[in-house]
Amino acid sequence: MFESWGRVVYRRRRLVLVVALLAVAFAAVWGTGVFSRLQSSGGFAPSDSQSQQAANLAQARFGRDAGDVVVLYSSPDQTVRSPGFRSAVTSSLAALPHSKVLSYETYWSTRSPQFVSASGRETYAVLEMAGSTDGARQDSYDAIKGQLGAPGLHTQVLLIVMLVIFGSLAAASLPLAIGGIAILGSFTALRLLTLATPVSIYSINITTILGLGLAIDYGLFMTSRFREELHRQATTADAVARTVATAGRTVAVSGITVALALASLMLFPETFLRSMGYGGVATVLVDMLAALTILPALLAILGPRVNALRIRRTVRRPPPADGQGAWYRLASSVMRRPVLYAVPIVVVLLALGSPFLHVTWGGTDATVLPAGSAPRVVTEALNQDFPGNPTAPVESVVQFPGPVAGSPARATALAAYVSRLDHVPGVRGAQVTGVRGDVARVDMGYGPAPYSPQARAIVGQVRDVPPPAGARVYVGGQTAELVDELSGLGQVLPWMGLAVAAATFVVLFLAFGSVVLPVKAIVMNVLSLTAMYGVVVWIFQEGHLSGLLQFTPNGTIEPTMPILMFAIMFGLSMDYEVFLLSRVRERYDITGDNTAAVASGLQRTGGLITSLALLLIIVVGSFSASGITFIKLLGVGMIVALIIDASVVRVLLVPAVMRLLGPANWWAPRPLRRLYARYGIRETEAPAPAPEPAVSQPARA
Repeated sequence: MFESWGRVVYRRRRLVLVVALLAVAFAAVWGTGVFSRLQSSGGFAPSDSQSQQAANLAQARFGRDAGDVVVLYSSPDQTVRSPGFRSAVTSSLAALPHSKVLSYETYWSTRSPQFVSASGRETYAVLEMAGSTDGARQDSYDAIKGQLGAPGLHTQVLLIVMLVIFGSLAAASLPLAIGGIAILGSFTALRLLTLATPVSIYSINITTILGLGLAIDYGLFMTSRFREELHRQATTADAVARTVATAGRTVAVSGITVALALASLMLFPETFLRSMGYGGVATVLVDMLAALTILPALLAILGPRVNALRIRRTVRRPPPADGQGAWYRLASSVMRRPVLYAVPIVVVLLALGSPFLHVTWGGTDATVLPAGSAPRVVTEALNQDFPGNPTAPVESVVQFPGPVAGSPARATALAAYVSRLDHVPGVRGAQVTGVRGDVARVDMGYGPAPYSPQARAIVGQVRDVPPPAGARVYVGGQTAELVDELSGLGQVLPWMGLAVAAATFVVLFLAFGSVVLPVKAIVMNVLSLTAMYGVVVWIFQEGHLSGLLQFTPNGTIEPTMPILMFAIMFGLSMDYEVFLLSRVRERYDITGDNTAAVASGLQRTGGLITSLALLLIIVVGSFSASGITFIKLLGVGMIVALIIDASVVRVLLVPAVMRLLGPANWWAPRPLRRLYARYGIRETEAPAPAPEPAVSQPARA
């Protein structure tokens, strides 16, 4: 099938390129319109969670949360209650244009003690900016930011909307040219999806990473195989056909496997993770389609001239013969003493992963920003100097069966409920902050950091407080959102792992006709990912190397990051595994010698896999230099996984394990062998006869 497709593409190469050019032009015009249709914020909490219901009900009754800007005022010699302090602040705020600032709250308008610091010399104002979108409110802030100072007082500003910084991930200085076709194609697919379902703007991030990374992977793999075939085949047409039959088949298997890994993100109810799945799958499929159509057409037109693109003259030489080459010798050395290689590597990988046993989950706060940034400075001052986390209260939204105003019974019930909340261990004061119709909002201060385990325990205790008679209570706020997020992720995560493992097993069985190789591949990937997770916890939770990497550890890991890294890196690791196994199987079908096939497969792909990993490390390297901690975490984690996978797992551990397994690598029950003979994804139209496993010498320790 693949060889026939390669010949079709060769014959229609100019038509393929014309159609591709038209598709790219359409994607550049229509597909890039996706940015105006994506959700700019939210999507992290399950839609049916208690915290999300609280947010929806509060917004319906009280409108949008007014906390767009926090202005911190302080004085070295005046207290907040002095007339001069009050006059300086209120006069400054009253002079702000109503077209830009819709409303503001201060200590003098609320008389809430939460607006006064422990020293009594600091207070803050909360401003609601005009505008229906984050961008419009940003414009309103830009217009008045120079007018927020108060005479005689020190002023610092925290623009809360700027803490929504995932959107900047796509602008991380990544070169878009190499994966341009895949990225534009995935933009088009995402815009189509917005017609049917909400899609988060954060999906653009995974589109950029994978579009570039997989374009490099598939492009180099196909091109290197084409160069080999030019030395073997009589014509360019034959070389293109064999390239698609071999490398093209591998790209198809790899693309399906990677897409299935990313599709598992769609199992989560959170719009954020589902959107990452949408963007990832769209990118992989477009990359795969481009590698199987546009790239063969380009190779067909270039023919032998493809070698003119190489810099080193030595690349014109044919590839080493079987049984020769540095990678072949390395694999042979490993397989002479597989136990001495396999056991220490597994022990080291598990040791690297051990810190993950003590992971502490948390959300994203101002500590992810650079130490000198204004939002972080103000947030840390608020947390240190003001009681009860004033910018992140636990919020209880109470819905009565009728209006609260004018009903003494409901007002009494509400007051009793507030009193019960006030006595919850850890709560530092509960107060009603709004009543509108049948809904009342109660905010609670507390001592621990908003995303700490202690704060999450307080949320649980608040939710256990009996509601007023006849009323329904929804507990929300930042801490409650994290509680619900962790609960939702924990329920879906096992199913995600099961789905990825099952889908990978099926695809690899259809590709290689073995039930042992898929299991081995999954185990190898899990070991690599385990080490990555452990290193991430050791660095970003425990704070090691924080000085070198220039970030401030907050003792927690944001829970969606490991899930994203799992989906991306499991797919990319399986990508490399498929590249290796395809060449091993190709040689094994000819010789029936497992040991020689493994050495030959590594010789053909070892340098390629290492080069691909190095290029992808360069691509994601800008993430590790980011001033935003969780972006740095994503970059460092991926780099660690790529280094471990390409330099240790594929090059040393896989050959050692395959040598230990011997002919059992290719075993499958008789019914499954018949299934593979009929439906397997092979390189030839007719099923190739399976060679009898060669009896190899026992492995020496």
